[in-house]
Amino acid sequence: MIIVKRTLVIISVAGAGLLLANADGVASRLGSAASIKPVDQSSRSDSVDLAAPLYKACRGETGQRKTECYSRPLDSLASLGQVRTAMATLAHLGALDVNVKRDGHVYAHGIGIAAGKKGGDIAQTFALCDASNQSGCYHGVIQAYFAAAPIIGAKEINSLCEAFRAPSADQWIRFQCVHGTGHGLEMIFDHDLKTSLEGCDLLREDWDRDSCYGGAFMENIVNATEPVHPAHDLEMHMSMPMHHRSTSFMAVDRKDPLYPCSALGAKYQSACYQMQTSVILYLNGGDIAAAARTCDTAPFKMRFVCYQSLGRDISSYALQDPVKSKTMCSLGTAKYQPWCYFGLVKNFIDLNARASDGIAFCRILGGEFNKLKCYQAVGEEIATLRNDAAPRRSLCDPSESDYLDACLFGAGLLPTAPVSLERLNATADDPQPRTR
Repeated sequence: MIIVKRTLVIISVAGAGLLLANADGVASRLGSAASIKPVDQSSRSDSVDLAAPLYKACRGETGQRKTECYSRPLDSLASLGQVRTAMATLAHLGALDVNVKRDGHVYAHGIGIAAGKKGGDIAQTFALCDASNQSGCYHGVIQAYFAAAPIIGAKEINSLCEAFRAPSADQWIRFQCVHGTGHGLEMIFDHDLKTSLEGCDLLREDWDRDSCYGGAFMENIVNATEPVHPAHDLEMHMSMPMHHRSTSFMAVDRKDPLYPCSALGAKYQSACYQMQTSVILYLNGGDIAAAARTCDTAPFKMRFVCYQSLGRDISSYALQDPVKSKTMCSLGTAKYQPWCYFGLVKNFIDLNARASDGIAFCRILGGEFNKLKCYQAVGEEIATLRNDAAPRRSLCDPSESDYLDACLFGAGLLPTAPVSLERLNATADDPQPRTR
């Protein structure tokens, strides 16, 4: 072991590696030939300088070794209080390594966990994170909170995000907090999904509960598909042994691609199917067309939600390439494709909290129904990004004129949907809708 007191270091391994000391000044030796170079204080914030040698050290690794090679230095930065530098370094790495770009949300979780371990006020720690990589940093902060909490009950679960519930509070940040709560509950209950969902049920407001469910389902599949991920070390060293239990609920059933949704009650169905294609694609080896066919077998109303989930996953599989994403969504049954674009564009916006990214995608789509659902999705994201009517309207204004009302409806600025959108949405409620 190499002990370094209160300093950030680059450790070169055979001239190519990089590792940073953690908050205790401890770094693992990556190889037999290691040399230590203290990083000048003024260069700590230069994430480009950090990203380049880290990429050089890790690009040749695969699987778990590659994940750890990248995540440990990033987490060490956050542990040292350099959260913004860690997030900026992650952004640069995503531009260099396609695998980092695809799994950026998971790495951002690890950064948030490392930041949250320092304790302190949740809102102040949140201020160090940013919305990149689907706001994973925020979610990790909440996971770290749960790992340190001596008691988890209704009072603690509801009070955690209270600072973000005021009418004037940032609803985007509120979502990240309650969604992160779902991740945290999954972690402290040893990934027993049913127990974690029951924890979400303790939240007083429907919107908070649904957002929490989404975090629990996401953590369930991430843990099943990537058992060694940035939250793994936190789970292994939790200070709450009373929360550990033998998990009785399977995360994935290889014989049933619609599990766990098929094993859960009605109130969890929508949130479950919004993540279900991550399970389906894990089981079928990433076959988008086959995943769409599996969605076609879901209970009727959930098929539309399953396609929304497929769109979210396509965003990752296509690395947010608009043309590739559009082509992948077109592999599904035509009736459900608008919902694929709905989920896809939401994810485009979620990645960096920019409504303009969604509008740019909607513009390249063909077909009235596809565009209607796309712009409705943009509006719904805007409704979370902005509290007040004027900013929401401003973000919708760049929409194509024929679809502006769909955006305004999604943003909560119109009381009813445009007629064509209303008819389209009605098809998701009635397997044999009447013609008008």
